[in-house]
Amino acid sequence: MPAGPVGGPPTTRRARGQLHSGVLRDLVLCLGVLDVLNIYPPAPDWADDITSVGVTGTNGKTSTTRFIAAGLAAGADGLVAQVTTVAAGIDEPLGPPPANHAAFIQLMQRLWDRGGRHAAVEATSATLGLGFARAWPFRVGVFTNLGHDHQRTHGSFEHYLASKAQLFVALPPGGVAVLNAGDPHTPLLAEVLPPGVRALYFAGPDAPDVGVSVHLRICSATPSWAGLALELKPAPELARIPRTLELRALARFQAHNAAAALLACVALGVDGSAAAAAIALLAPPVGRFELVAPHSVRADAPRVIIDYAHTPEALSAALDSARALCSGRVVLVIGSGGDTDPDKRPPLGTAASLADDVWLTNDNPRHEDPVRIVEGIREGLGATPHQIELDRGRAIARAIQAATASDVVLIAGKGHERHQDIAGQRVPSSDHDLVRDALRR
Repeated sequence: MPAGPVGGPPTTRRARGQLHSGVLRDLVLCLGVLDVLNIYPPAPDWADDITSVGVTGTNGKTSTTRFIAAGLAAGADGLVAQVTTVAAGIDEPLGPPPANHAAFIQLMQRLWDRGGRHAAVEATSATLGLGFARAWPFRVGVFTNLGHDHQRTHGSFEHYLASKAQLFVALPPGGVAVLNAGDPHTPLLAEVLPPGVRALYFAGPDAPDVGVSVHLRICSATPSWAGLALELKPAPELARIPRTLELRALARFQAHNAAAALLACVALGVDGSAAAAAIALLAPPVGRFELVAPHSVRADAPRVIIDYAHTPEALSAALDSARALCSGRVVLVIGSGGDTDPDKRPPLGTAASLADDVWLTNDNPRHEDPVRIVEGIREGLGATPHQIELDRGRAIARAIQAATASDVVLIAGKGHERHQDIAGQRVPSSDHDLVRDALRR
């Protein structure tokens, strides 16, 4: 579906609790025009031979997709395709993600030719809104969460949710929807599941009661610099999911991603114990709460973490995870993308106020005035101590220089990206390289 407003204008956090009729109206409209406006060609005849899991949501898609690929490989002789916005492939090391739908089909064709019959695919709202879930068959759909993002692309929060819902309304009879019972938008997705599609729910320890039976509950998630220790409570009918799980990932929010992945794998018949063991061994994706400067790099320097968090919800979760690991201060380096929804910036500043000290800097300003972007974030900061340094490299260097060995410096927003988009130019820039340069100096 073309990007643009469909339905009413509410995009604020307060309006989201009243989306019931608006979302359903948008869903009906989306479904009514999808077959006409679908830009993708029909799926190849062999596509149904591949059991595909699609993952959508605002945050956690890449990590969840990688967890699912690892878990599926435990039951599929290791031959599983994975496609994320960061990387894609069948074998390690992965290559760049497909540049277009034709390249995606070529990757799936290589999987099929080699005898592989499973795929884990990150499904963005932009592609789903254009009909991707009608052009490629998914057996399982996974919903991580929904937050404030992509309003410039979709025009309204309703259209954003309706686009993501396309993954679930396209599931076939016998398909499975893995849903986050702690997200307030989950009941809306559950309402539009086709007949014959089973819903499996995961939830954290503090998830509100939404009137459903939780199939996999995270009772606790205890972080340390060695990893994340989970205590799980699976429903009795779930085969052999262990009660404890030790992840290599450090961030608390990865507990939800791992739980969603476990449910998806078990739904496809993978032994829960084998899937959990594979998920436990997986390193976090590049730029997803990635520890790039442990004390082994330089004992007198702070630990430095790079995270892709660029929404208020993701930033709050990242700061919460950093706080749980930190004995000193949490220092944040943050910006926001230009040519996107400016209403996101004050809430991003409110989330940033959870840090002890904030450095406001450039992200990808694109064609917007960087000062105007930073001022938007600053509106939500309140009294939180902060500095403005628009040069991202200098901001990172100064944040690290001002921190102590007991502090954590969280560099948020760009994660794996290796360029900055500034005034129509793609300027080489990697947060990883900037951190290494700062530590060398």
